[in-house]
Amino acid sequence: MIRILVVDDHTLFRRGLLALLGRDPAFSVVGEAGDAGEALRRAAELQPDIVLLDNHMPGVRGIDAVGALRESAPAARVIVLTVSEDEDDLARALNSGAAGYLLKTVESEALGDAIRRALAGEAVVSPEMTHKLVNALRSASGAGAPAGAAHREEPLSPREREILREIAGGASNKEIARRLGIAETTVKVHVQHILRKLNLSSRVQAAVYAVEQGIA
Repeated sequence: MIRILVVDDHTLFRRGLLALLGRDPAFSVVGEAGDAGEALRRAAELQPDIVLLDNHMPGVRGIDAVGALRESAPAARVIVLTVSEDEDDLARALNSGAAGYLLKTVESEALGDAIRRALAGEAVVSPEMTHKLVNALRSASGAGAPAGAAHREEPLSPREREILREIAGGASNKEIARRLGIAETTVKVHVQHILRKLNLSSRVQAAVYAVEQGIA
């Protein structure tokens, strides 16, 4: 059972999210909060596995509370669930130790999958935000690959490199298939091969790798 704390100041959205999570027998919503202060108290008391955290709340913003939440519940994985598509918000959340950054437009199935992957140690970012993550990495590095980036053997085929660039740009499998004129199932197979060859576990890690190696 995955124990979840939901933090959002909008009661209607919070209730809807609770109802949505309640459909999955693997999830147990153990608490809820409407602001950062209450979230810190509830996190310390409940020690949840996952904290779903809104960004725009009264008082302290969600991304500014990530660090304190991780101190209150060290084992918890914090996922920012927000309407903000701001690149700086994304970078600050991840730099503060958030395990993920998801937009509130996320589909219910994708949300459940993201929670499971975050609990397994993956970084989870909405596909729409992947290209902004890449931009933030480029800005932080001053252009090109970050100084001191590890260079691994590059075993990717030309087609796989092409698909990796598309992933770094935030394209979905369907969009990649349309742009390259191939079947979506073929794209899925290529993505699986890319992750396996590079010993990576997510599209986010693949996007970061593409920046580090100057592919994106």
